[in-house]
Amino acid sequence: MQIKNITQILEEFAPPAYQESYDNSGLIIGTQSDEVTGVLITLDVTEEVVDEAIALGYNLIVSHHPIVMGGIKRLNGKNYVERCVIKAIRNNIAIYACHTNADSVLAGVNGEICKRIGLTNCRILAPKTDTLFKIVTFVPEANADEVRNAIFNAGAGHIGNYDSCSFSINGNGTFRGGENTNPFVGLKGELHTEKEIRIETIFPSHLKGKVISALIKVHPYEEVAYDIYPLANNFESAGSGMYGDLEEPEDELSFLNRIKEVFGCGTIKYTALNNRPIKKVAVCGGAGSFLLGKAKAAGADVFISGDFKYHQYFDAENEILIADIGHFESEQFTKEVFFELLTKKIPNFAIRLSKVNTNPIKYL
Repeated sequence: MQIKNITQILEEFAPPAYQESYDNSGLIIGTQSDEVTGVLITLDVTEEVVDEAIALGYNLIVSHHPIVMGGIKRLNGKNYVERCVIKAIRNNIAIYACHTNADSVLAGVNGEICKRIGLTNCRILAPKTDTLFKIVTFVPEANADEVRNAIFNAGAGHIGNYDSCSFSINGNGTFRGGENTNPFVGLKGELHTEKEIRIETIFPSHLKGKVISALIKVHPYEEVAYDIYPLANNFESAGSGMYGDLEEPEDELSFLNRIKEVFGCGTIKYTALNNRPIKKVAVCGGAGSFLLGKAKAAGADVFISGDFKYHQYFDAENEILIADIGHFESEQFTKEVFFELLTKKIPNFAIRLSKVNTNPIKYL
């Protein structure tokens, strides 16, 4: 089992293309071809976590938060980041981070929060934009089904909960092969007209290479004609935050007390109660204050996240209840998401959840 086998599973689940521009998800330390002795899963990489991996004999740490976010100019051990990197390298331990890309997928960080709360009909709060493309190709009638199925199998054609979505039009294609061609139909040097099917479907940007390769592999023509167009549509299957509905409304204090218990919060900071039942809930793991406007627009009764600043609480304006449960508390179950994913794909391998509580905040 090599590191690349582990990272491939994680990246199929949370494509690196979904990470934010400031992020540093991916293999931060290590080589993809290294053999893996064991995987330790954590929310943060600290010196204690690296020591835990050393004691276990595991040489791959999978973390939600990247140990390195900005550049490192020196490795002198003057802070915990540098010390962790030095210790990991000295002990041949690889470190992989799956951060904002795991925040962005439906079954990721926010999907787990929704599940723990018991929300139904869950949707992305701020869907990604500039992520969808449309591919158009032209195929002889007899080969249309084979080509269509190939690009579907490569991941194209998904719209919400529907797959194999495409549109086809009959038409006539013309071409003339040059001296060095070997045309599938027609004769080189002669203008040929062929009854063709125009097939068009959509795909997310990170699948572009895979979809094109699948198309070219099964298309019968020597030169495959295709067009790719960027779309302005929202990509409803990925983005920031989520929102959903409680099966039964709850009064505000009862709901907050339940949230405190579910997430083991030392405290919850919240805005003035609105004396309205909680039915629709918006969530964002980590620091989600930037989504408050989206939560309001979605008609959420409460927005659960972490790291709100003092003046941002005023922005609730009695329209929504803000519940700041803490950064660590909101993301703590991300470890279980990674653990379940990897153990399901690799059932008989050494994969363990870190026993280190990496929350830097304590409550009195």
